[in-house]
Formats: sequence, structure tokens, C-alpha cells
Amino acid sequence: MASAWQRLSFFASLLKRQLNGGPDVISWERRVIPGCTRGIYSATGQWTKEYTLQTRKDVEKWWHQRIKEQASKISEADMSKPKFYVLSMFPYPSGRLHMGHVRVYTISDTIARFQKMRGMQVINPMGWDAFGLPAENAAIERNLHPESWTQSNIKYMKKQLDRLGLCFSWDREVTTCLPDYYKWTQYFFIKLYEAGLAYQKEALVNWDPVDHTVLANEQVDEHGCSWRSGAKVEQRYLRQWFIKTTAYAKAMQDALADLPEWYGIKGMQAHWIGDCVGCHLDFALKVDGQVTGEKLTAYTATPEAVYGTSHVAISPSHRLLHGPSSLKEALQKALVPGKDCLTPVTAVNMLTQQEVPVVILAKADFEGSLDSKIGIPSTSSEDATLAKALGLPYSQVIARLPDGAERLSSSAEFTGMNRQDAFLALTQKARRKRVGGHVTSDKLKDWLVSRQRYWGTPIPVVHCPACGPVPVSLEDLPVTLPSTASFTGKGASPLATASAWVNCSCPRCQGAAKRETDTMDTFVDSAWYYFRYTDPQNTHSPFSQALADYWMPVDLYIGGKEHAVMHLFYARFFSHFCHDQKMVKHREPFHKLLAQGLIKGQTFRLPSGQYLQRQEIDLTGPVPVHAKTKEKLEVTWEKMSKSKHNGVDPEEVVDQYGVDTVRLYLLFAAPPEKDILWDVKTDALPGVLRWQQRLWSLATRFIEARASGKVPRPQLLSNEEKAEARKLWEYKNTVISQVTTHFTEDFSLNSAISHLMGLSSALLQASEGVVLHSPEFEDALCALLVMAAPMAPHITSELWAGLALVPKKLCVHYAWDTGVLLQPWPAVDPQFLQQPDVVEMAVLINNKACGKIAVPQQVAQDQDKVHELVLQSELGVRLLQGRSIQKAFLSPRTALINFLVQE
Repeated sequence: MASAWQRLSFFASLLKRQLNGGPDVISWERRVIPGCTRGIYSATGQWTKEYTLQTRKDVEKWWHQRIKEQASKISEADMSKPKFYVLSMFPYPSGRLHMGHVRVYTISDTIARFQKMRGMQVINPMGWDAFGLPAENAAIERNLHPESWTQSNIKYMKKQLDRLGLCFSWDREVTTCLPDYYKWTQYFFIKLYEAGLAYQKEALVNWDPVDHTVLANEQVDEHGCSWRSGAKVEQRYLRQWFIKTTAYAKAMQDALADLPEWYGIKGMQAHWIGDCVGCHLDFALKVDGQVTGEKLTAYTATPEAVYGTSHVAISPSHRLLHGPSSLKEALQKALVPGKDCLTPVTAVNMLTQQEVPVVILAKADFEGSLDSKIGIPSTSSEDATLAKALGLPYSQVIARLPDGAERLSSSAEFTGMNRQDAFLALTQKARRKRVGGHVTSDKLKDWLVSRQRYWGTPIPVVHCPACGPVPVSLEDLPVTLPSTASFTGKGASPLATASAWVNCSCPRCQGAAKRETDTMDTFVDSAWYYFRYTDPQNTHSPFSQALADYWMPVDLYIGGKEHAVMHLFYARFFSHFCHDQKMVKHREPFHKLLAQGLIKGQTFRLPSGQYLQRQEIDLTGPVPVHAKTKEKLEVTWEKMSKSKHNGVDPEEVVDQYGVDTVRLYLLFAAPPEKDILWDVKTDALPGVLRWQQRLWSLATRFIEARASGKVPRPQLLSNEEKAEARKLWEYKNTVISQVTTHFTEDFSLNSAISHLMGLSSALLQASEGVVLHSPEFEDALCALLVMAAPMAPHITSELWAGLALVPKKLCVHYAWDTGVLLQPWPAVDPQFLQQPDVVEMAVLINNKACGKIAVPQQVAQDQDKVHELVLQSELGVRLLQGRSIQKAFLSPRTALINFLVQE
């Protein structure tokens, strides 16, 4: 049997002969453009009969700019029309697109074109998630400014996107590293600060003891060493900025129930948030009775019983024992490893004013991600045991009535309430006083947004010796990045070296102060970009409420599963916050979510784990081996990566196969949510190449028939031809219904292409009389091209141009003076919707007709149900009962089911 590599070689040579065949031409009256050497009808007025490699190149070259111009003329401003907002996750401008980018943008482009054809107001915007560490690393390594490196990459990647024929709403482009964007990121930070949702506390960071700098997680290797100095990384506490995402945990958890199914992503979101059954409360700390000015936040799952608190517990790894706290010495003196330790530190509940001791627990790991919790013996046997062991006093605050109900006692104004009402009332009071009370889980942490980096949005806060941290006035935004910072990869944040920028006046007292030198996590930039797309040129606010309310929520959000937790959570958080700020009417930012799968390439690895490049591999034998050592290789499929030598350059693939072929392959090879194994030997690529040639043959056959001089006359059709035409009409309507459903419901565009391929095959089998005289054939062919257009815009545009000039057309409901992408999406004919309730289903056994049974119309396309109905029928009982059925095949188009039975 020939190896896969030999089969590929054979296919490539066959395809080359097929595509380079000499073109025959059909011509009819049309002005030939002087001096034009392209051999396509749109340029010469002569129809090329064969779809050769050169024809494909000519078609795409001719239509590329024209399709862009068509798209730019479609208005997006008519707010009286229904809208569709399709959004693909914007890329980091790393310098080059990869095939994963091409897949996600092909999907969004296809959906956007489809929705425009349905008459919707559509935006399909694009922008750049342009802040980030790689730009800063490039500045260090190549002596470039991060901005010039980023802008150069954006320019190149825009050319790549244009080469792919993607029609984005470029007038809505946003770039997160530009001041006109990050001004509003800073605006949101200040709004969060004013709402009590942005705050500072000590947190662990990765510290390089040689370069004396903070490292991002991705700058620490698998051995825990710095990527630059090689030093063993230490964990240190630094004062960091946080956003209190836990304040919205319950609202975001509850809102998931109102969203459509997200292919498992809702479950991932719910798991990330956790069970929202308790809350955090704030405590003021004292040591030996003296107020320290420090605070502690602790969690409880039963806040309604907080008046029965006996202690506040912290873990041995808590920041108070290891950070720069004034309580560190007192706590460490009290610590006895392996024991529950009472300390001289007390905690005053800022809601109830109760004062209780702080206890260091023996166990290091608390529930979830907690490192502090409130001890309430009334609701926890573990807390009761600890309180008894340490001799801690407490009140019983849960009274159990004879009927089994539980009510609060000794709980101030909450006394007498049932537990559920007390939970709601107490947490509400805590929120009102800003001392906690936000219902959340024991696993969700607040969002650490500080980054000790230059290339990020500056945090708009000034530190004043007299006033403390003070937000910059809104009218003074943006706080722009200084150009004078130095990039060495060593020392503190690069912004700290720009002394003229750091030293400033306090916005409140006008005294000498210093700017915050941390920048924001880039997830903050991408947490609201979908809002900015609705109003990208607004200089007075982040966006107009009227425009955001019209376009939001995003109807379809497309991106990788790797962003299905953190980015999606932060984006949802921002949207909930904007809703509470009365900036938008919708809470949730995204309606439907499509998390597309990866594109994987084949990897070849030595037993040592080293990945090999293709030129190092011998593929001539039955199995791949190392070309030099002849060692057998481990062959797997992995996410495309430069380091694994399994990537594919999109530009090379497009040059080899063409834009439409690559688009169709990416859409046809697998459902969008599944991974694609990039292998041109599979059926997918030859399949879409053959389909394009079949489409060309179909159009050619129709043009030849109509250019023959014979006048189409439907009345000349025989009864047999009329029946054939009727079946084409039914099949066309079935396919329109199926393809429309795939575009609007499950986005299984691979299935949509399969249905269109089926319609193509049916049309190719039509008799000569039906091709010439049947309006049904003409209509089905036109509908086929219109439905294929969003997926393969170039070839369908040329085919439509050829059909448009055919004389004496029988279908007048198409706009023949405009391009295929400007046609309305085909609708199912009303007569088809009034089909009889019952279908006469032909039953075949081993390919022999055995009779017919009546099948309800609504199940006539469901093989399992038709199978069951046949077996239950009198005919099935008589002919199939007791026989071994090997397989059954249903053909909805011809209304037959064929049973293969063991004789």
C-alpha cells in the first residue's frame, strides 16, 4: 500500500495537471477591456470553461479590491434596522499572523457577510491588544522603543489581513496602546476607585535577586529561574493594586442562567467563580490594645451569624506574617509551627464593632483560595472545637424553634430574623457601609492588576505624603507614558527612572507628590474594547450610551478556548460595572459565544524530546525517521508553534492554494469548536478544490446552454422533466433552510458546505432540457452561488458576473445589476412551507424497492425516527422483522430509505 507521503505526491501532480489545463472560452457580446491580459470573463467578456490555477489567480486578483469597495459602501448607521454585532477577539500585534488567527477571522468574516445579506446592520470590527511584555522585551533586546516595534508589527499584520480578503469595519479600529484609547481605560480605573472597587494591598510577586526586578510568570522558567539572569526566583511582598471582582461574583454567577449555551464555557465560568454562599467582612487590627491602622479581610459562609464570632483565623502563610506589616513581629513571636496559636493581635469587626482575637491556625491550607476566615462556633463544629481549646468566649446566635425553623438571637437589629432574611439584610448593610458584604465564593480572588512594566496603561494615581493615594482628575487624563524611561530589564519599574514624570503635584493639596509607577495588566485593556468599537472616535466619553445600547450585546463573540475563563470573566465584570454606573442598559456583553478549536500541526520528536525540522526527517520509508541517525520518531499533533517546527505560514498557503480555497478548507475541515489537524492529504482540501471546480462547471454548463441561441421555454419541459425540476425546487428549499439554520444556530459551517455540495451534485445531474428551460434549475443555481458567497467571495463573484450577462433569464427576483455579495439571502419559498404534512417514503431492501410508507413531514429528515417508523409499519413487520439489518441509509432529497440486510 502506498504511504501517505506517496499519495500526497500523486495528488499534487494530478492537481497540477488538472489546474493547468488549457482553457476553452465562450464569448458573447461584451466590450473587451483593451490591453487587459487577464483571462477571466469580468475582464475580457470571454468565459473560461475550465477553472485552472491561473484562472483562480486572475479571479482573486480582479475581485479582491472590488469586494472591499462593495463592503465599504454598505451603511452601518441606520439604527432603525435590526443589528448584528459579530466580534472576533482582537490579536496581540506580535508581527505575523498564524493559522489560528486566519481561522477565527475567516469565521467572523463569513458570518458578517451572511448577516449583511440578510439585511442586518452589521459591524465586524478589528483592533489591536497592543500593550504587553513582548514589546518591552524587544526594546531591551533590539534597542527599539516598544511603540515603534508595536506600530511596525500592526502595519505588517494589517497587510496580511488585507491579503486574506477579510472585510473588517476598519473605520472602527482601536489600538489599546494609543492615548486616545487608554485615556478611557484610566477613566474606568478611577470610576472603580471611586466606587471602592480598586484598592492596594501587599501581594506576592516573582523577584529576581540579581537584576532586582519583578518578573511576570512567563519570565520564570520551568526550573523557577529568571529568563534573563538565570537566578533562582524569590517570592516577595509588594504593595499592589487590585480590582474587587469578588463584588460582582454572585451577580455574574446568576447571570449565566440567562445566557444561551456556550459549548461548555458557561460551566467553566461557573467553576471559576465558585459557589457564592458567603462574603468577606473587614476588620480593623489592634496589637496589645493599640490601634495599628491596618485592616484584615476575612471570609465566612454564614455572615448572618457574625454576632457569634469567637476569633478571626489566618494561615501561617498569610501576608501579615511575611509582608511589611507592623504586626509581623508580634504575630511571628506567637507562632508555634504545627499548633493553633492565640496572638496578641485583635480584630474589630467594622460592621458590628465586636473585637475578637486573631488566631494562627496550624493547618496551612484553608478552603478554596482563602488565607483568612471568621470563626463562628454557632455554625461550625470546627470553630467550636478551636474556641473551646483556646478558651475563647462566644455567643450562641442561632435559636432553633420547636418547628425546626432557625432564627437569629443576640444579633442586634437582626435578632428574630430567619437566617435567609438576616443573610440578605446583613450583607446589604455591610455593602452600604463599604466594609465588605459582597456575596462571593471561598475560591474567587480579587484581580491583581499591577504590573511593574513600562509598556502598559499607567495607573492614574498620585501618592501624596499628606493625602495618601489620590486619583488624577478626569480632566487631566490621559496620563501618558514618558518617552524618557530606560529599558534594561533590571531594577524597579522602568517608569520609576523617569524622574521628571514621576515627580508631580498632588491633585488635592497641590503639594509635592509622586506618580504611581506600576502599569495595568493588559487584561484591563481588553476588558472593555467591545464597548469602544461601538463609538471609537468619541473624545468626550468612552462611548455613547445610545450607540452602545443599539449595538450591544455582541451577538456572536468568537475566539480561542484559552480565553474562555480569565478574559471572559474580566470582560463580563466590566460590563456589569458599566451597567451599574448607568452607562449601558445590558448587563451581559456577549449573547452567543463560539470558542473555536486549535489548528494543530504534525510534530516529529526524538526520544530525547527534541523537536525536528522537516528537512531533518526521512519520510521515504513506512515510518518517519531521523535523516542522520535513522532513529524512529514520535509523531504527534500539537498546537502550531515555532519551537516545535510545525507551523504553517498563512501567506505561503494562500499563495499556493488561493484565498477561497484556504477559507473553505478552514470552514469545512471540522466544526468550528473542534481542532483542525492541518494535513492537506485529507479529504477536506481536495474536497473543496473539487467543489470549486464543480461550481465553475455548473455555471459553464448553464452559460453554454443559454449562449447556444436556443430560447428558454418552460412550456417545452416534458412531464418527466417537470418532475425533475420539482425535485430540484424541493431540494433547493431544503438546503436553504438547513444552511440558514447552520449560519444562525449552531455555526456548523462545515455542515453548511456539505449541504451546498449536495445541491451542486444534484444540479450537475440535471438533464439538458431542465438546464435550458427550467426556472427551478436557474433559481437553484443562483441560490447556491448566493449561499456560497460568504464563504468563497471571489469565485462566486466571478460566477455571478457570468450569470448576470446570460440573456433571457427566467428568474427576475435577483438584483442582476449588483454583485453576489449584495444579493439578499435566499428565503424558503412560501409554497414549500405549505408542503403536505405527510411524505411518502420509499422503502428499499438491499437496493430493491419494496413499497412506501407515510412519514410525518417534520421527521422525514431524521434517519433514526424514519428507521423506527418503518420497523413499526405493516411493511416493516412483514419484510424486516427477525432479519439482521447491517445498515440503513436515508436520502431526504429523494424520500427513500435503503436497508442493507444480511441475506
